[in-house]
Amino acid sequence: MAEEKKNVMRDIKVDKLILNCCVGESGDRLTRAARVLEQLTGQQPVYSKARYTLRSFGIRRNEKIAVHVTVRGEKALEILERGLKVKEYELLAKNFSETGNFGFGINEHIDLGIKYDPTTGIYGMDFFVCLTRAGARVARRKVRQSRVGFRHKITKEDAIKWFQDKYEGVVLSGGN
Repeated sequence: MAEEKKNVMRDIKVDKLILNCCVGESGDRLTRAARVLEQLTGQQPVYSKARYTLRSFGIRRNEKIAVHVTVRGEKALEILERGLKVKEYELLAKNFSETGNFGFGINEHIDLGIKYDPTTGIYGMDFFVCLTRAGARVARRKVRQSRVGFRHKITKEDAIKWFQDKYEGVVLSGGN
């Protein structure tokens, strides 16, 4: 056999995309940021609370200061594509974690194709992408739980190669 067989279990795919919009205060701005995330994803966002009081920032413990939403499947790929288009498919090497995940931020949500609304304002947000391989469920299931082998785990180099192959992305050397 001249052609080499490809192992489908080694294929990397997007497990989930987390969109986070941290406003730093509760109230009207936070609900408008939640409306932006709901408009973008079509899902109900979840509010995040402050872990402790920071008087210099004017936030109190347990005060709602951010909203986030987790998107999976085809919708996650479509939103990720729009986010990477804003970044012009350029990421830094330090955007990739050692466990094979990566994240980046954008400054204005209107770059994603959402029409500007003066009553809402402009919000920036963080994109965080979790990559996985087929078979990663064995570490999380309840019955016959096992460990994922070292060779099956996604490394930083695997994630960078996947990003360059799938999106023809450019990874600039920056930090770690």
